[in-house]
Amino acid sequence: MTSLVSFFDTATEPTEAMRDAMRAAVVGDDVYGRDPTVKELEARAAALCGMEAALLVPTGTMANLAAILTHIDRGDAVVVESESHIARAETGGIASVAGCMPLEVGSHDGVLRAADVRERLAPADDHRPSATLLCVENTHNRAGGTVTPPGTMAELRGLCDELGLRLHVDGARLFNAAIVLQLPPRELVAHADSVCFALSKGLGAPVGSLLLGSERFVARARRMRKMLGGGMRQAGVLAAAGLVALDGWEARLAADHRRAVALALRLASLDGVAVEPEAVRTNIVLCDVGGTGIGSAELVDALLVRGISCSATGRSVVRFVVHGQIGEREIEQLAAAMAAVLGGGAAT
Repeated sequence: MTSLVSFFDTATEPTEAMRDAMRAAVVGDDVYGRDPTVKELEARAAALCGMEAALLVPTGTMANLAAILTHIDRGDAVVVESESHIARAETGGIASVAGCMPLEVGSHDGVLRAADVRERLAPADDHRPSATLLCVENTHNRAGGTVTPPGTMAELRGLCDELGLRLHVDGARLFNAAIVLQLPPRELVAHADSVCFALSKGLGAPVGSLLLGSERFVARARRMRKMLGGGMRQAGVLAAAGLVALDGWEARLAADHRRAVALALRLASLDGVAVEPEAVRTNIVLCDVGGTGIGSAELVDALLVRGISCSATGRSVVRFVVHGQIGEREIEQLAAAMAAVLGGGAAT
């Protein structure tokens, strides 16, 4: 088997600069707030997102769950987009741990809109859980990296203020959205009460997410992190990699987006593969292989044998995510492997 080329942006390995920073990191016990490198990362993240404070957590799933626990009371309803990460990929923690009822709102592109949310919400009464939190995913993973612009966020903020809801942004790939809109991250979350973003996806750090909000919110979220088992000790070795990840992110993510379009164009040239290069907004490429006669799961397995790692997101849809370790060579490796599978060629 050839060396593995991964089209998951969670598979990035730390750069040499990250490894050097991790070795040299000044550390302390972060559970007691005594790790200077963690503090530096949290302060930098808060400034980037225009929030008062930030909290380093191990994962994005924990960040979202800690945010929900901080915002709500048990028995509340939480509004989520029906195909969002919170609804589909966080093992039901919103219900089993937070004790909340997910109130799903469908969309055609992963973008929640105020009119759709309003239509889904019923007047409060003693028979229904009270909706107290609205969660937006930006960019939206399963929809292929679609972006929620500030104007849409402003309308959602107005609805939340009218109905007494708080607003959380699952911004795992928020910085990719910022590249598309050519706006600083803070403008994308200016209407939110809280936001989280991942260091360990396109930004390329090995571990970690940041949860941000007001000082009061983060103080309570710190307690939720502890309850969930996310209190880390000398976490500065991880935060150091995160600081490097935040250096020069604009140019790196913009390059990822350009390569994603190039990948889509390459895949579109293959018989039976349907992909719309013009629909690729960020670093995620979705292609429909239904016309090839091979199911997505079967194709993913066949590509893995040929050294390509990717994922199936439906019976016929395969997802490829571009990151800093995917270049022209890796794209050509993928195209050759796809051609071999679809043409019945031997593994290379």
